[in-house]
Amino acid sequence: MRPDNRKPAQLRPIKITRDFNIYAEGSVLIEFGNTKVIVTASVEDKVPPFLKGTGQGWITAEYSMIPRASETRSLREVVRGSPSGRTHEIQRLIGRSLRAAVDLKKLGERTIWVDCDVIQADGGTRVASITGAFIAVADAIIKLGKNNLFKSSPLKDYVAAISVGKVNNEIVLDLNYQEDSKAQVDMNLVMTGKGEFVEIGATGEENTFTQEDFQKMLEYGKSGIERLIKIQKEFIEGIPSLGHWERKNVKEFVYKE
Repeated sequence: MRPDNRKPAQLRPIKITRDFNIYAEGSVLIEFGNTKVIVTASVEDKVPPFLKGTGQGWITAEYSMIPRASETRSLREVVRGSPSGRTHEIQRLIGRSLRAAVDLKKLGERTIWVDCDVIQADGGTRVASITGAFIAVADAIIKLGKNNLFKSSPLKDYVAAISVGKVNNEIVLDLNYQEDSKAQVDMNLVMTGKGEFVEIGATGEENTFTQEDFQKMLEYGKSGIERLIKIQKEFIEGIPSLGHWERKNVKEFVYKE
């Protein structure tokens, strides 16, 4: 039995609140159970030096946790002097995931800054950040498109992420902190709406895992992401094959299994 009485392949309750920040071009508060992340997408009309003159845009991410996002207070990274290795890893993962869903040439020479601020952490902060960030980025791009800045939408596909693991010799989906902290195997999976993989990261925590374990984690993860993308479609209506994307008039959506 899982700590919150979920079935092995069951997602936590998910709540997404759109336009959480009144200033950003796109923003959401996304909640996976007790994990809560504020995501904002901000547009800047310039690109990093290595992209100047190429006509190509960029999407980059910053990730942080407020000091009391977890059970004990942590120091702000600005006090430490630099982001931790974990923070760098998560930021790069979020950026890679979002760039997989956007045609950077069509974006033009502008940057979308994605800020993911964890206000409460109970496992799965990076996958919640990616899943929520797609909505924020899509909203920002659709808003730019209303000003006739694109010949066709830079959005290519949906993208979402989920965690899977092996806990007490059982494969489970969407781990909370209690499960994640004692997982024998931990995997983060990022996929597009077409069912294509962006990233698979599976690690044995002082344990090994079999191909059968891996296949079951993959099966659970793909199923979970399909459900997450259905949630994203409550906010963003897209027909990727036609390049047609619209913002649906939904402020808040709650999903429970």
